[in-house]
Amino acid sequence: MSERKVLNKYYPPDFDPSKIPKLKLPKDRQYVVRLMAPFNMRCKTCGEYIYKGKKFNARKETVQNEVYLGLPIFRFYIKCTRCLAEITFKTDPEKTDYVVEHGATRNFQAEKLLEEQEKQIQKEREEEELNNPMKVLENRTKDSKMEMEVLENLQELKELNQRQANVDFESMLQEYQKYEEDLKRQQDDDDEREMKSMLESAQTKRILEDSDSDEDLHKPHCKHKPRMPGKPTDILNENPDHQDKKLKQESWERSVGKLSGKINFSGLVVKKKQCLKADSTKVGKGMNIPNVCPKSFEQQNSVTLPSSEALPVQGVQATSNSSLSLLGAYSDSDSEGSHNN
Repeated sequence: MSERKVLNKYYPPDFDPSKIPKLKLPKDRQYVVRLMAPFNMRCKTCGEYIYKGKKFNARKETVQNEVYLGLPIFRFYIKCTRCLAEITFKTDPEKTDYVVEHGATRNFQAEKLLEEQEKQIQKEREEEELNNPMKVLENRTKDSKMEMEVLENLQELKELNQRQANVDFESMLQEYQKYEEDLKRQQDDDDEREMKSMLESAQTKRILEDSDSDEDLHKPHCKHKPRMPGKPTDILNENPDHQDKKLKQESWERSVGKLSGKINFSGLVVKKKQCLKADSTKVGKGMNIPNVCPKSFEQQNSVTLPSSEALPVQGVQATSNSSLSLLGAYSDSDSEGSHNN
């Protein structure tokens, strides 16, 4: 079995290449080639931008009657990627570049023209220096001045860079971080201080409320109306002991009752070891009371004489200021209580 792709072909012994007919192709014939866009361009029909390096299936032909130093010039036909309009450009061997002919405009053409202008100026200068030695000297002095100015500018830039290099950015950042930390710490301290003050005020308020509630619990059921003083300065002159006595007296009067008249109990105050001697008289309901010593009377009846303020006597009218009549009244009330019992 023979190979499909062979390198050597069979030529018979009587093979004569001169007898092979030659093809006559036209000189302006076109070939389909694969190429990339040589520059950035913009379509005139739709305004589509075609960047450098975009691949196209282009048609290639040789330009007739245009030759540069024996080198042929080729023309290429491509189509816009958006509107399929035809764009043509050709080679420029003189400038080693391409030239747009139809269908598009080249971008960055101003930059290309500037470069060409600089090259043209340089070429003219060289031609002048060849024929005029004074012009060469002038151009050299101008070049030296330009170099001096450039060096001075570079020196200034170096000094500026050195000034910036002397600044320690790390230390500046550290100082700024310290400042931020101090500020944050101060804010935290202020917040803590404010919280403490709020807690203290709340605690004091709670303590006051608790004390008020305790006082309400210990107070009696009967509510006493506070006596308003006549003048604001009367509060300073009042005696607390006197007020306590008044409160006790008022409570006693509410519970037991108030005496019907003014009774003088000064006769009950007797010196120690002093007996009362009196004749038997009729007191109250006609009871006979012998001569009695108060001390022995108290021991026999086991009754203590009360004070003048807390004596429970109601409805007794004092007819005389004698101590014997008062003693009789006291014994009469005591005997009535025993009969009732």
